[in-house]
Amino acid sequence: MYRPGLGDLDAVLAIARHGSFRRAALDLGVSTTALSNAVAKLEAALGVRLFNRTTRSVALTDAGRGFVDQVGPALHDIHGAMDFARGQQATPSGVLRINAFATAAREVLSPLILEYLRRHPQVHVELVTEGRLVDVVADGFDLGIRVADLVPTDMIAVPLGPALRYVVVGSPDYLEAHPAPQVPSDLLGHACIRVRLPNGAPFRWPFDLRGETIHIDVDGPITLDEAGLSRTAVLEGLGLGFFMEPDVRSDIAAGRLVPVLDAFALQRPPLCLYYPGRRNPSAALKAFIALAREVGAHTTR
Repeated sequence: MYRPGLGDLDAVLAIARHGSFRRAALDLGVSTTALSNAVAKLEAALGVRLFNRTTRSVALTDAGRGFVDQVGPALHDIHGAMDFARGQQATPSGVLRINAFATAAREVLSPLILEYLRRHPQVHVELVTEGRLVDVVADGFDLGIRVADLVPTDMIAVPLGPALRYVVVGSPDYLEAHPAPQVPSDLLGHACIRVRLPNGAPFRWPFDLRGETIHIDVDGPITLDEAGLSRTAVLEGLGLGFFMEPDVRSDIAAGRLVPVLDAFALQRPPLCLYYPGRRNPSAALKAFIALAREVGAHTTR
């Protein structure tokens, strides 16, 4: 007789969470075909359809919604019990899933994540970068990394360094051909690399003007949605760009990019690692949090 395993139940919850077999399969690290087969086998055993599928959407049936509502909390308790057991390990092992935006990931990769892997080689870290702010619990992550003022209030936060700073930069060639802006409003006469936010809205460049934050809606020849692409465009002399300082720190030090409008630079709160207040964190998670506190204490001195 067929008995569903935890993986089958996790599959149903992942599909319900993402509303997509493809995204759920990516989340779980399995093929879409394997996921579809597992759900079909479970539906056959239950004698009901859990999902209505079309070529464009996936939605829970009434039976599926009731199933998820009852199975979800029970599965959460089972995984909690497994986390408790893992927490008794002397040696951290298993998988840690971390969600961060790209700038944060680049900033913490070497001092935190790679150092952690050197200390705990039996742990596999899965780092996912995306601009949108996700629910780390609902999306199956152990930890998140965001700027402190974006950390949800119900999470435990660990500061990872000093305050972040915005910078406007241009290539030496661009600034040789165009007078450097002296005040933020001068940007309206410059070619600027425009940025689109994860929600689709255009990013208006913020500045500190005598303690008040102002925003400039710049114009330019191209709109991009990723800092690495914007950096390439600025290095090629296409225009001025707006970045978090860590994204262009090495370029400024090497003279490839030149900062302007420094007197009006706005600061953001520091990066923070954050995680839910689980009662039974795994040994791998406890070790990562301990190292994050160590790194944070060192970088803020």
